[in-house]
Amino acid sequence: MLPRVSLYWNPAALLGCMNLAAIFGAIIYLRSHHIHNLREHEAWIDEIAETLRGHIGLIEGAVERLENKHGGDNQGKK
Repeated sequence: MLPRVSLYWNPAALLGCMNLAAIFGAIIYLRSHHIHNLREHEAWIDEIAETLRGHIGLIEGAVERLENKHGGDNQGKK
């Protein structure tokens, strides 16, 4: 009969467990990195949206001033 080999002393099983542990660790690290990048991206998009709202407000104000300056002369004529 062959001697029984323990899981702890079996090199293939030990390397397999170490490989799975390394893969699991990499997944956890990449997931946390991805979540961090998503939060930064969301903050960046919010900043762009605020900037666009500000520019749209400025443009609407300028259009209203132009319409008031000309008194709406061109609205009925086409």
